[in-house]
Amino acid sequence: MPQTDSKTIKAQLKKGEIKNLYYIFGKNIPEVEKLTKQIIKAAVGDNEDFALNKLDGRYLDFSELYDMIQMMPMMTDYNCILINDYNCEKPRENMAGLRADDLNKKLMEALKEIPQQTVVIFNVTGFEISAKTDYRTGRSIIKDKNKKIADYAAKIGELVECPIKTENELAKDIAASVSARGGLISLDNARELAIMCQSDTLTIRNEIDKLCSYAGKNEITSDILHNLVHRQSDVTFFKLADAVAAFNKRSAYDALDELMQDRENRGAVLANITASFIDMYRAACARKSGKQLQDVKEDFSYVWEFKVKNAFRDSSRMSIRRLRKCIVILRDTNIALNSGSGDEKTILEQVVTAMLMTK
Repeated sequence: MPQTDSKTIKAQLKKGEIKNLYYIFGKNIPEVEKLTKQIIKAAVGDNEDFALNKLDGRYLDFSELYDMIQMMPMMTDYNCILINDYNCEKPRENMAGLRADDLNKKLMEALKEIPQQTVVIFNVTGFEISAKTDYRTGRSIIKDKNKKIADYAAKIGELVECPIKTENELAKDIAASVSARGGLISLDNARELAIMCQSDTLTIRNEIDKLCSYAGKNEITSDILHNLVHRQSDVTFFKLADAVAAFNKRSAYDALDELMQDRENRGAVLANITASFIDMYRAACARKSGKQLQDVKEDFSYVWEFKVKNAFRDSSRMSIRRLRKCIVILRDTNIALNSGSGDEKTILEQVVTAMLMTK
């Protein structure tokens, strides 16, 4: 299943090369949306109002789609159709009395003969496609029913994956973006910003705007980052886990205080602390079995590499036995919270104390 990346598609568009069918997917949703807009712009320019048809994949009318595909363009070179979130596993919001295979067959029939003047774009932004990684190419191989339409797009048009970028890739993008605004940030600080934002490109974009407005033409330093950027919760959960691993009582309680300041999400704090320790337990078991960071990332489908890196780093200071004790404490606390009442902050402080006392 040959596929390409967004960089290649953008290069094609600059040359005026437009294909008749695109299928765009991946965990980097902002990039999926951005590439979709660029293809539409290349196909119809500023004439979206009468040259672009936007269809919701959950309510697709195949007869209507066929007619749209055969339409001649008006005042543009192409007739463009965008189909968002058609899921071959569940093509309809309500599947009562319907079979997915029957509906998918109708879709493939409608796509069988796309004329030269029509561009059909499928993009996926509202559900996750089941895929596995091809270790030889580093690309994803679709495993579910969406593979059929993806393969067809690869055959007659373009199949494009937009994966989450690595921290190093994001660091280069951040540095370039800051530079384009007349500012300056080192690659180390750019990487730290990516980690603080959990590699979320939309969050990073907003933080860059704020940082550049504050720093102007001056360098964005580590102190500026830590004073202005709201550290995403998962990073603080790892900060707490790291403090427990190092028996650092002050840092552990500081991290807990930071987490408890988010009053809207207090109910998720215990669950996420537990998740951090499970990450560490997986890393410790992997290390004992001779497995590497990449093995854990692939086996457990981690999106952000920094989570696995943190888990490998922090778990090196804790025995598997101690990690098990901490997870048991967290499990018992969860049961107690769900079956009774009490001040959550007080209970979590007791949990942190109990974990700090484990050996």
